[in-house]
Amino acid sequence: MKAAKFDYLQPRALDEALRALQPSAAAAGIKAMGGSQSFGPMLNLRLTRPRQVVDISHLAPLRELRVDGQTLRIGGAVTHAQIEDGVHEALRGSMLQYVAGGIAYRAVRNRGTVGGSLAHADPAADWVLALTALAATLELQSATGTRKLGMDDFMLGAYTTALQEGEIITAVQVPLLDGRARWGYQKFCRKTGEFAEASCAAVFDPTRQRARVVLGALDGAPRALPELARQIAATGQLPESAQIDQALIPLGSDPVRLSMQRAVVTRCLRQVLGLPGGASSQEKQP
Repeated sequence: MKAAKFDYLQPRALDEALRALQPSAAAAGIKAMGGSQSFGPMLNLRLTRPRQVVDISHLAPLRELRVDGQTLRIGGAVTHAQIEDGVHEALRGSMLQYVAGGIAYRAVRNRGTVGGSLAHADPAADWVLALTALAATLELQSATGTRKLGMDDFMLGAYTTALQEGEIITAVQVPLLDGRARWGYQKFCRKTGEFAEASCAAVFDPTRQRARVVLGALDGAPRALPELARQIAATGQLPESAQIDQALIPLGSDPVRLSMQRAVVTRCLRQVLGLPGGASSQEKQP
């Protein structure tokens, strides 16, 4: 199928884009577009029929990537491929680079953007999970102002976020991890490039006294497993399968799904602890 007819706007500046997206009766049916890797198929399948599409993927302020103190600031229109390629020194060997290299296919990574993926809020998406585990903060901007929102409060459900009408994700602020931190990220896909059936991310940051184990690919937003995180932080040991199951069973009783979740959690924690069966969380992407 082909998309229903719509007007296309490619604004020259961020202010112009925000004005075009400003809520009003006249602006009804106007949608922002990032890398279009999800939005494009939705248009072609006529799952969405906007009156006008505002392309924000090329705007310079949204493509910036810089370090501010102990925070890496990633513009909303930075692509997965840029993170995979380590275009900034702070990305090299990081969890972000590791995650980016496993998103879909290179053609998708060349176009898809961090902000677009987060705004789409697919429960199985990689950035939704990874940035929740990393305790990232989003910069949200509209024509009337800017606000910040933590990832824990951003995704409200499947394809549902706290974005208000007229707002876009201008940047993601990610706390930098030092050499003491350990992380892991594992997912189960039926074949390479597909969305995950089960996924898990973990970050243990002694400097910030932060320990997080987060499960993804659920029916809604990622879910933290705080008891499991506290246990690992306290003992430095891999929990028994029964202890992992105890943390997972409240999320659902389907035995097949539980088996996949147990597998990704175990592999993720092995990665964190540097045990066999989990790739080293310090190795760089090829």
